[in-house]
Amino acid sequence: MQEHYPVLLKEIISIISPQYGGTFIDCTFGQGGYTKKILEFKKTKVMALDRDPESEKVASKLQEKFEDRFKFKNLRFSQLKNLKLKNENIKGVIFDLGYSYTQMKDPNKGLSFDTDGKLNMQLGLNSFSAEDVVNKLDQKELEKIFKFFGDEKEGKYIARNITKERIKKKIDTQGLVKIIDSSKRRKNFRINNSTKVFQALRIFVNKEISELIYGLINAAKILKKDGVLAVVTFHSLEDKIVKYFFKSLSENKSISRYAPLIQQRETLFNLSKKKPITPKDEELNKNPSSRSAKLRYAIKKNDLFDFETDIEDQFKNLIEIENFGKKL
Repeated sequence: MQEHYPVLLKEIISIISPQYGGTFIDCTFGQGGYTKKILEFKKTKVMALDRDPESEKVASKLQEKFEDRFKFKNLRFSQLKNLKLKNENIKGVIFDLGYSYTQMKDPNKGLSFDTDGKLNMQLGLNSFSAEDVVNKLDQKELEKIFKFFGDEKEGKYIARNITKERIKKKIDTQGLVKIIDSSKRRKNFRINNSTKVFQALRIFVNKEISELIYGLINAAKILKKDGVLAVVTFHSLEDKIVKYFFKSLSENKSISRYAPLIQQRETLFNLSKKKPITPKDEELNKNPSSRSAKLRYAIKKNDLFDFETDIEDQFKNLIEIENFGKKL
């Protein structure tokens, strides 16, 4: 099995400074890469979350070793507010929004276009699968999912051909790959024809847009003064959301275009670095799949729990597309 590399690990550790102690929240525990490194520092505690129940196997071994300093919860990170953190000194909240090699190669998850069988794509705590999406949603809805979540320029033809084919038989993974291949008029030899549609379906099935938005809001609430919120993204849509959230809460500006006179009294974050941090050549050589990773971070300036943000309004159209899933 391929070795798992936590992306931008050195950079994350240097930003969150676990050597000074405190409690850290690893919102995407996965194979435990960030958590294991943080726990090497004696005065730290880690509260880890992951929606994928498979992560509990790795977590249970760490629980035995660091009984008093490590806890794991099988939760989505939008559920951060469900954690009982009243007296905890939260010094860092970390999100790594990528999929692990283990997840991508798990045939039961069906995340990859190389697998056979059912279109699943559920990472855990889901209410429907990719099979439900392609076999039940109407053509216009599929087209919007492919266009806005995958930036698939030929989504219209792919959606139309899906609705034609599914009358004959239920569409599975390789059935979808064939439909995409036959629908694409412009071939891209740099990336697989199915990449964008599969990305769009993964985002939609796991509600990754609203998960990220509410995850960021809740993380910002629980952080203490001088705490760090660090997010590693892997595609432009995620990065756009994180960039907007950090920028909008670190600048003095009106909260809403509908109420231009209301000002945030004090900015919530300090952005010491406005450009994202990307992997260095050494990391890219070891782990080529980190090439699209971007790390952004912000430092909380005060202990404010409540603050106003217009991020939901800003990405309202994407949340509305996610809501097509309510029909399934």
